[in-house]
Amino acid sequence: MRPVRLLRIVVVAVALPLAFELSRRASESLGNEPLPGVEWALGALTLLFFVRAFATEVSRGPDADFQKDLQWGLAAGGVLTILSRVV
Repeated sequence: MRPVRLLRIVVVAVALPLAFELSRRASESLGNEPLPGVEWALGALTLLFFVRAFATEVSRGPDADFQKDLQWGLAAGGVLTILSRVV
């Protein structure tokens, strides 16, 4: 894997939990309560991104590297988001 691809994946993976936390804080400041089951929904989306990333990695060539990196980053970011909410 090229370093550029790894960097793009890491940037997306780190940005997702930060954006999720910012959104959660903004929602709480407006008086909205956290929704139950958000971790389960994130888990389902994360699983879908992992499956999609793997399928895209296998079936598409190097022309789709940006799309593949985005999908891998969202899948890894989903795992990080879930871990940050559970821990």
